[in-house]
Parts: sequence; structure tokens; C-alpha cells
Amino acid sequence: MRIAFIGLGAMGGGMAANQAKAGHQVAAFDLSPAAVARAVEAGCSAAGSAAEAVADADVVVTMLPAGPHVRSVYADAIIGKARKSALLIDCSTIDVESARAVAEQASAAGYRVADAPVSGGIMAADAGTLAFMVGCEDAVFADVEAALKPMARVVIHAGSAGAGQAAKICNNMLLGISMLGTCEAFALAEKLGLAADRFFEVASQSSGNCWSVSTYCPAPGVGPQTPADRGYEGGFATAMMLKDLKLAQDAAAKAGGTTPLGAQAQALYALFDAQGYGRKDFSAVLQMLRGRLDELS
Repeated sequence: MRIAFIGLGAMGGGMAANQAKAGHQVAAFDLSPAAVARAVEAGCSAAGSAAEAVADADVVVTMLPAGPHVRSVYADAIIGKARKSALLIDCSTIDVESARAVAEQASAAGYRVADAPVSGGIMAADAGTLAFMVGCEDAVFADVEAALKPMARVVIHAGSAGAGQAAKICNNMLLGISMLGTCEAFALAEKLGLAADRFFEVASQSSGNCWSVSTYCPAPGVGPQTPADRGYEGGFATAMMLKDLKLAQDAAAKAGGTTPLGAQAQALYALFDAQGYGRKDFSAVLQMLRGRLDELS
């Protein structure tokens, strides 16, 4: 299978590498020469432009920063440049409106298209164990699932165009909120003289358990290895969580939804980001709640 992969950042680089590991021919493009060089080292071939990458592709995968980038790349370098038989999959996390607009434009031009944002972070991107939430027509899903398999732990059909983005936005809002609750609980436990490992044992086996406790614990030295054990590096950056929470709030405003906890979560992560910690894993907000930001290098 010939794959065009556009966008080789922290997530896209590992994803493209896993397509190459699966034996596919991967034409990779990014505006960063260094990112392209890393993709070549991982078994991809370098494309001189996005349009060049998609020219002979069976599948086009994009992993871009935001809605405007996706709209621009699809309009300028994919629609009309890729073969009509190509399957177009956007794995970026963007606003639902942009996802639906791109899908409508691509479908009108005769392409099969899907929005398929991911969950799992950089480690899962590198390991090929991402969770994909897919928005596409029913008849297209089987081909989308097959194309995503080398990068995936699970591929879930969320619904029609834009549904993948809707699922991702709602899921990450829930994650952001639950992580703040987990961090507050660990910070309070410390103030009350309860050791982090003892509280982890209790919370992970009782009614307070959630993914942020048992799988992605924000307290270092307890539970499975997480970014907390690496100085809060190499995980899901606070700036990216803030981006997703803003998308959720924008979507809620347009849909007439009520998300007060989502709004409060956005405000707290924005405060943490404004203090210069946007590149730290979002679970590092624990250090702000503990009043120990000086421990973050």
C-alpha cells in the first residue's frame, strides 16, 4: 500500500514510522526538514511537497496542528492532486465545523474521506497503540480501519463526518477534568499526611478510580510508569490539552451545550500554561496545586 503522510510532528512522526514498519511505501512531507529526515531514518521516503506526496497514494493521512491548516492543505494540495481512488484520512484534532467542511469538499470531488483523531499521546503514537475515533460513511469504515491498523490499538466508528472530532473533543474534556480532580486529591492527601503510594492503592481500587489514577497517575513513584516519573516530559503537553479544551468550549457555545467544569478546567490549564509550563505534561498541574512549581525544571 502506498501511503502519503503529511505532518510529521510529535505524533505524526511515530505514526508514519509505524506505517513504514508495516511494510507500506510511505511518502512523507512536513515543513520541517528535520522532521522529514527523522521519517526517512524510520523507513519513509521524502516528498518535496504535500502535493508530490499524495500524487500516487492509495491512502492520504494528515496530522496537522489546527483547522485552518487542514482546510488549506486539503484545498491546495490534496483535493484534485490525489487520485480519486485515494482514501483521505485526517487524524488532526480540529473543530467539528472544519472537519465537516473538509469532508463535504472532498466528497463533492469524488473522494472517500474520514476524520480520525487519536487518543493515547506520543508514547502510543510511537508504539502503534493509538485509539482512533472515526467519522465517516458506514461503507468507508472498513477501509479506514484497515489503513489505520498499523498505528492503532483500537479503531472506533463514532458516526458520520465530524463525529470523530466530536468524540475526541468530548473525551479530552472529560480527561482534562478528571486529571484535575485526581491532582487535587493527591495534593490534599499529602496535606493530610497520607503517603502517595497508600492513597494510590486506595483510589485505584475503590470508587475514585479512573484512567487518570490507575493508568496515568500524576504523582511520581506510584503506579505504572507515567510522564510524572520523567519530570513530566514526553507525554501530552499542557498546551495541547488547553487547545482541546478550547475546542470543546467553542463547540459547546455553538451547540448550546452547558459545560461549566470544562470551562473551569480550561481556566486552570490556561493559568498553568501562562506560567511557562505549556510543554510539560498536563498532569504536571499537580505541582501547581501542591505549590511546588519550583520542582519543575
